[in-house]
Amino acid sequence: MMKQPDSALLHAFADGQLEAAEHTDVAQWLTSHPEAAAEVAAWQAQSAAMHAAYDPMLDDAVPPHLLAAAHGGRAAAAGSRWGMAAAIGWLAIGLVGGFIAGRNTDTAPTTTAQIPLARQAAVAHAVYAPEVRHPVEVGADQRDHLLGWLSKRLGHPIVAPALEALGYQLVGGRLLSGPAGPGALLMYEDASGERLTLFVGADTDESATAFRFAEHDKVNVFYWVDAGYGYALSGTLPREQLLTVATAVYRALNP
Repeated sequence: MMKQPDSALLHAFADGQLEAAEHTDVAQWLTSHPEAAAEVAAWQAQSAAMHAAYDPMLDDAVPPHLLAAAHGGRAAAAGSRWGMAAAIGWLAIGLVGGFIAGRNTDTAPTTTAQIPLARQAAVAHAVYAPEVRHPVEVGADQRDHLLGWLSKRLGHPIVAPALEALGYQLVGGRLLSGPAGPGALLMYEDASGERLTLFVGADTDESATAFRFAEHDKVNVFYWVDAGYGYALSGTLPREQLLTVATAVYRALNP
């Protein structure tokens, strides 16, 4: 068994940059180190989300003002490879910066009293996540029935994002009452027993289309609104770890 790989080697593994033999060695090491494996899986999920979001834009025409900026204000020659490369560099910086800014939250968390659905989600998590015998109404072994039932009750398609790459398996779900009608609660669990819950319910708060972060009685919540429905991912994970999962959930719901 190889010795513990450093961060650079793990990042290279996550990015698929290792030779076959070294890749195999790292993969074998990860099988006996689940925490490191989960972190690597999180990196891979973030990378996949970035590629899914921005790779299609590489075929778009570069805006003239970016071409001009790449040449210090001079008009770019139509066939200039260097002008095109520099402009794409500017574009990439803008896209990545926009992605990070769009996902960042205020330094100080909001209170869940300001966000009814987030409060409901945090309370539901606190109530059901510790439950041993009956954490959900319908288990993941009846996934199709669960999602069909919840979708019918909410009048909105309910999707259970696949989070296996981050180490989380669907436990199941239940129907709850939300601030504006029925709500759906989906529960996930990792190998250590850490649980996350995704609450979905009607919400028309247009100011919350970007991610918001809130806390309620030691439960952290990332919350956003999309097409009239609010989504709140809750857990006791540290804020940055929960953001990684919330970003993966968002991308799974908006492929």
